[in-house]
Amino acid sequence: MWKSPRRPSSATLPSDGSAFIGDIKDKVTAWKQYRKAAISGENAGLVRASGRTMEQFTIHLTIGPRSKATFRLTYEEVLKRRLMQYDIVIKVKPKQLVHHFEIDVDIFEPQGISKLDAHASFLSNDLASQLVKKSFSGKQGRVLFRPTVSQQQSCPTCSTSLLNGDFKVTYDVNRDQLCDLLVANNHFAHFFAPQNLTNMNKNVVFVIDISTSMEGQKVKQTKEALLKILGDMRPGDYFDLVLFGSEVQSWKGSLVQASPANLRAAQDFVKHFFLAGATNLNGGLLRGIEILNQAQKNLPELSNHASVLIMLTDGEPTEGVTDRSQILKNVRNAIRGKFPLYNLGFGDNVDFNFLDVMSMENNGRAQRIYEDHDAAQQLQGFYDQVANPLLVDVELLYPQDTISDLTQHRHKQYYEGSEIMVAGRIADHKLSSFKADVLAHGEGQEFKMTCLVDEEKMKNLLRERGHMLENHIERLWAYLTIQELLAKRMKLEGKEKADVAAKALQMSLAYQFVTPLTSMTIRGMADEDGLEPVIDKPPEDSLPLEMVGHRKTFKLPASQPSPTRSSPDIQQLPNQVTGVDTDPHFLIHVPQKEDTLCFNINEEPGVILSLVQDPDTGFSVNGQLIGNRAGSPGQHQGTYFGRLGIVNPTTGFQLEVTPHNITLNPGSGGPVFSWRDQASLRQHEVVVTINRKRNLVVAVEDGGTFEVVLHRVWKGSAVHQDFLGFYVLDSHRMSARTHGLLGQFFHPIDYTVSDPHPGSDPTKTDATMLVKSHQLTVTRGLQKDYSKNPRHGAEVTCWFVHNNGAGLIDGVYTDYIVPDIF
Repeated sequence: MWKSPRRPSSATLPSDGSAFIGDIKDKVTAWKQYRKAAISGENAGLVRASGRTMEQFTIHLTIGPRSKATFRLTYEEVLKRRLMQYDIVIKVKPKQLVHHFEIDVDIFEPQGISKLDAHASFLSNDLASQLVKKSFSGKQGRVLFRPTVSQQQSCPTCSTSLLNGDFKVTYDVNRDQLCDLLVANNHFAHFFAPQNLTNMNKNVVFVIDISTSMEGQKVKQTKEALLKILGDMRPGDYFDLVLFGSEVQSWKGSLVQASPANLRAAQDFVKHFFLAGATNLNGGLLRGIEILNQAQKNLPELSNHASVLIMLTDGEPTEGVTDRSQILKNVRNAIRGKFPLYNLGFGDNVDFNFLDVMSMENNGRAQRIYEDHDAAQQLQGFYDQVANPLLVDVELLYPQDTISDLTQHRHKQYYEGSEIMVAGRIADHKLSSFKADVLAHGEGQEFKMTCLVDEEKMKNLLRERGHMLENHIERLWAYLTIQELLAKRMKLEGKEKADVAAKALQMSLAYQFVTPLTSMTIRGMADEDGLEPVIDKPPEDSLPLEMVGHRKTFKLPASQPSPTRSSPDIQQLPNQVTGVDTDPHFLIHVPQKEDTLCFNINEEPGVILSLVQDPDTGFSVNGQLIGNRAGSPGQHQGTYFGRLGIVNPTTGFQLEVTPHNITLNPGSGGPVFSWRDQASLRQHEVVVTINRKRNLVVAVEDGGTFEVVLHRVWKGSAVHQDFLGFYVLDSHRMSARTHGLLGQFFHPIDYTVSDPHPGSDPTKTDATMLVKSHQLTVTRGLQKDYSKNPRHGAEVTCWFVHNNGAGLIDGVYTDYIVPDIF
């Protein structure tokens, strides 16, 4: 699930016939480039994080006089489950009437959606029921809000908009299975949210700032929230209250049971306390910690409870110990990892970074409480998240020899309605031994659980979401890792801090995230390495190009929804991930045989081959061969695909791909992207996702999903120029008449292999294959499949069909030569 904080990952700024594509740089370089462009009078933009945690980002734009520009931003979020649901909150403040206003949320959930709702703070219930459309079935859900101009008006004759507030989508998923473990492309994501556990009793101490700066609404709202919280406590809970101003005082000085009499007395204490003096934050915290420590030491019956410390302040320490580093040390030494500390910062004058570090060092988290009319509800809402602990000392463990680069996998407490998320890398060839063990303590018992990868579920998911699942499990791992590195950086000094920052920067650049260490520049200037980010805008009469902002809902993001379908029997499955790569080797995976076939096509550079052709829709993919430069005289010149043309004539879509550029609708002057761009594009029912310097994916609604892999040469390489690989990730919606060197294998193929024996090369095995009424001699060999790992590929054992695939392919290979790339 992607949410909070929102992190920009791509942007475009189309204006004056050009579109400038965002590029992630370290923040110093990005700022210099933006200022240089702005001073030169060019249209330019800069997107950078505001603060440490990327909860907000700032956009700077420089637009020439009398020019017009549209800014499109793609951001990603990790959705965190709280109070039994995921929340997607969209701030809606256009401050004007908008001719085309639309919020369209598509959700895809592998576990299935159990509930879905949407609320707009600026709409009455009657109006919301008319304007907000919501539906869900199985794994998919959708919310659509598309008000007309008249529906946006605050009154029938007004020119002002009533759209001013939050549009909130809430949903949850089915929890029928205890294990939710997703694996793809040597990365995993583990989501832990067990159900039907017994609530643990808790020991809780509230430490409240009563300095004079809390006067007015803040103390009134604090008291209101405390009274409600005390009223909601369970009889088995134990609690106390600590107040700190210049002096520190406690209500009882020790934990007492939440009996009706004690709760009434505590509420009376809250109603009548007064504000006094400065802010002895250190003293208040140490008193609260001491109360919890003494209870655990002296009252054995409370030692199995879940202990929680919650502190609220609106300012900085001004009394007693005021040195922040010393306060951090004091609190750390007093708690010693025994229970979590949650810090609530009330208002804008609080040192939130200080509170955040303190919470992180003590297994908790900090939250800002905004000064507003609903501050009491904010306080109550936070308490509700930690009010019902279900497990303590939670450990998610994985075999050490199978994983690396693990994100946080130990948590002090697990609360009802929440979720624990862990991601990591799986070593090559270790998937079969990969598992997850969960250990924890619950109410009166130990909690143990083992999770294994559901391979059938993963096969189904890959058929449904393919490249998005693979791409975003890895990006989720990167996102969580960067978050943890940034948090760790705050607690370090000197070289250690610099090393952690360098690693976070490297990952931010590699995965193209805007973080506190990076910014995104959008400009028309040539980059410092000479690559040109300027692209041409399509003419006005061409088909529209739309940047797609994938909303990362759940463990994998929803782009365009794909219809829910039942899983067919394995014998009826189409062949999976057919592809062609390197010199050029065609790979045909045959899942019903758990085997792979391969063949080469030997032709001259410049020849164009038909790879996929669907006569029912006209969709086609053609590839042009290029030669290997600088080969030795007399040596066989290898050929590779150096140009691909993808066409969907029903929508007027054309895409030309080379190792240098990616051009949309080249015949009508469409935009040109480089492989340095990270972007998602949609033209009607076709979505193109460019993954920087790696690959691109073309997904056709009600069609197929295809991947183009970029191969860069390096010094000493046997290949002397860049080339492309092409893979079919999903073809089940293609028509039964689809053909081409790859397309003909979208349908099941039957063959038998017999009489394996040593071949002319004694290191390889030959055999006899009977296929399509032909008896062929085939050879067992190795090829590489780069569809899942564009950099290194994975070795695949296959039966090699000689003589340009003769006998395996329909007709002869020259039948597939076509005159034009489109």
